[in-house]
Amino acid sequence: MEQALKNFFLFMAKNKTFNRLAKKYGLALGARRFVAGETLQDALGVVRELNDKGLMATVDHLGEFVLNEQEANEMAEHCIAALEGMAREKLDCNLSLKLTSMGLDISKELCLANMRRIMDVAQKLGIFVRIDMEDYAHLEDTLDIFKTLRQTYDNVGTVIQAYLYRSADDVEDLARLNSNLRLVKGAYKESPEVAYPDKRDVDENFKKLIRLQLENGCYAAVATHDEEIIEFTKQWVKENNIANDRFEFQMLYGIRSELQLRLVKEGYRVRVYVPYGHDWYGYFMRRLAERPANVAFVLKGMIKK
Repeated sequence: MEQALKNFFLFMAKNKTFNRLAKKYGLALGARRFVAGETLQDALGVVRELNDKGLMATVDHLGEFVLNEQEANEMAEHCIAALEGMAREKLDCNLSLKLTSMGLDISKELCLANMRRIMDVAQKLGIFVRIDMEDYAHLEDTLDIFKTLRQTYDNVGTVIQAYLYRSADDVEDLARLNSNLRLVKGAYKESPEVAYPDKRDVDENFKKLIRLQLENGCYAAVATHDEEIIEFTKQWVKENNIANDRFEFQMLYGIRSELQLRLVKEGYRVRVYVPYGHDWYGYFMRRLAERPANVAFVLKGMIKK
């Protein structure tokens, strides 16, 4: 049943008809638990609240199915506005973005041009930018663009997904650039030809990637709500004398808030991923796919209404 629900919500995440309906009717059915709101000011307000609790943040203006150059350029402008807003309000916050929202599916040149616009502003303001990893079909282009940007900008990082067989090789390769990597399990449905089908194998690979990244002397953002992975990381860094400023834990807004605060009290760096925007539907569906508990939350909300 759990796998069937996951497959259903992943299918829904890519459904353009339901995406359009979601845009029309706005945040509903419990989505506000996971999405800060539809405007930049909504997101910055949430970040301020998180900062006041000792939590760092990264914001992401949600956008999927960018269909033309104008939409891609508009998404880039949203990112620049977010950077300027963070700087203006002096927030402890990074920017996360997806290359498809910058026009990657239209042309690689358009995407890279938009990324350079964003990175120029981010560099000037001293803000870090994280390029999110998407499905396997976009992996090579994402890494190519990241490597190109890394030649010019120090304040850019990307993401490696533990469910892919190739990820350990990618971590080793990116270590040559002293890359700041967010390490995640992976949220897309991929073929067993490229991804581990068994959760136990994914977990073991996740631990391997954490070790590799830190052994290579590179900054690691361990993005997980899995307490086994968190405890592994805490124990491994202790045994290997890794300072707490060489890594951080990352979690999603609206999920395991009590664990986030507990880790801060223990002296760890914790960053919360804060999504916002009108195009929240695909993100919300993937959060439902990840954990049955998230679906239960939404159903409770519907019953109460």
